[in-house]
Amino acid sequence: MFKVLLIEDDASLFTEIKDRLSQWSYLVYGIQDFSQVMKEFADIQPDLVIIDIQLPKFDGFHWCRMIRSHSNVPIIFLSSRDHPTDMVMSMQLGADDFVQKPFHFDVLIAKIQAILRRVYNYSAVQNNLKTWCGAAVDFEKNTVANENGSIELTKNEIYILKLLTERKNQIVSRDEIISSLWDDKRFISDNTLTVNVNRLRKKLDEIGLGAWIETKVGQGYMAIEEDASRV
Repeated sequence: MFKVLLIEDDASLFTEIKDRLSQWSYLVYGIQDFSQVMKEFADIQPDLVIIDIQLPKFDGFHWCRMIRSHSNVPIIFLSSRDHPTDMVMSMQLGADDFVQKPFHFDVLIAKIQAILRRVYNYSAVQNNLKTWCGAAVDFEKNTVANENGSIELTKNEIYILKLLTERKNQIVSRDEIISSLWDDKRFISDNTLTVNVNRLRKKLDEIGLGAWIETKVGQGYMAIEEDASRV
């Protein structure tokens, strides 16, 4: 899951773009203080920036220049202005693409995907990532991240989460989990499984996901997919 910083002061447009990109499993962040764009950029560390030209305080060209002085992160400009010099200026400042408003969202998505595919090792990233309840689960880094933050899991915890999310909305028996972990020489007891699941759920609570791991008494555990019917 890639992080997108959307620098757009039009609240309705920001919400619409965020909703559309979220459907494609992108984590979209906005700017809270348009005089502190670089501080928020540093805090978020996005994989891609989408920036409007007309902004409060300083225009998009200014912030593009500032971002480029610190990072090579891909940048897409949005603009309602149709003067060719805007496009030329954005390219000269190091932007990767330019999208004129109004635009079709399919076009924006296609441009985003093309840029990410070119800039990042897309296939390698996808092999290590799984999307669950709007969060990115990274099985290589042992992390789970969403718009509420990021948590780091132990090897045991990420292994349990992997087993459960591979079969979302299905019960995975305690015996099956223990057997898998036993083969991997990590567990030997039923009580140890309970302790580790509780620790996993407590960490997931930090980013609002603890409730999506359900205990099925006498059966096992289930990773619920967001908005799915609970059984």
